Amino acid sequence: MDVRRADERYPGGDPAAGITSRHAFSFGPHYDPDNLRFGALLACNEERLAPGAGFDEHPHSHTEIVTWVVEGELTHRDSTGHETVVRAGDVQRLSSAGGVRHVERNDAAVPLTFVQMWLAPLDPGGDPAYEIVRGIADSTPYAVPEAAAMLHVRRLSPGERTAVPDGAYVYAHVVRGEVTLGGERLGAGDAARVTDAEGLEAVAVGRAEVLMWEMAAR
Repeated sequence: MDVRRADERYPGGDPAAGITSRHAFSFGPHYDPDNLRFGALLACNEERLAPGAGFDEHPHSHTEIVTWVVEGELTHRDSTGHETVVRAGDVQRLSSAGGVRHVERNDAAVPLTFVQMWLAPLDPGGDPAYEIVRGIADSTPYAVPEAAAMLHVRRLSPGERTAVPDGAYVYAHVVRGEVTLGGERLGAGDAARVTDAEGLEAVAVGRAEVLMWEMAAR
């Protein structure tokens, strides 16, 4: 198990424009050949947008983009005609496939925080696709078959235990609160990268929210 702390993330974004980003993997000018990906996961970005701030239209291809809103509202528009407001508890996925363009903005009057995760598909190309699951239930896995991956969302009460998925690669990201996992205490923004996970548990120190990716070997 490889634990990465919140303060080890690469800073990014454009604070002067109301955008603050923290990247778990190599991103933009922050290049580390030993930190390019973990399993299918290429990026796990914590994004904070001030009211009125956002990312203007930009392209993506050959990437499965999954977004989890922590607080606030994210306005999404893409070149396939989708326009959606994503709220806390929703899971949004944009399959960029052979190519798509999108806009992400905070059109609300309050700050926006979201976690965006990029996964490499098994097969590049194809047609873009979009999906949103409103208010996903706790412990209901969200499958991304294109990347041979499964997202598990856990909202834990103090002292509550949850099984960490067994798998070739498991990535656990603490959204809020604190948990212990494999003897390590993880706080908000911390993450654990587990290879050949088997029989692990996460225990909430207080109330906590954790995103866990279960990924197959490639």
